[in-house]
Amino acid sequence: MSISGIGGAGGIDRVMALRAQILEQNQALAKASTANVGAPSAAPQSTGPASFTDALEGALKSVNDGQQQAAKLSESYERGETIDIAKVMLARQQASVGFEATLQVRNKILSAYKDIMSMPV
Repeated sequence: MSISGIGGAGGIDRVMALRAQILEQNQALAKASTANVGAPSAAPQSTGPASFTDALEGALKSVNDGQQQAAKLSESYERGETIDIAKVMLARQQASVGFEATLQVRNKILSAYKDIMSMPV
């Protein structure tokens, strides 16, 4: 999973496809957890979904790549190379949206962590 290229012509389609993948994984996890409630624990599966850490790391790398690409296009435009200003602005907006989405995810994770830590034991 990645957040690369959120904007643009197919950006909405990619976001909706990512959402559908997340919903499918949630349903599969819910089915697996209800099926394993009374069953003895089995050996761990090697072909399961990626871990949260891997997904988050991939998303952060994708956002970073988008920001670096936007910076390269901006620098090329500032040097006077033949770069379309619309392309530069689109890349900058995509990087901005990716960063804002990452920031909101971070805020939600911190909020959930605080809620969990404030729960009485």
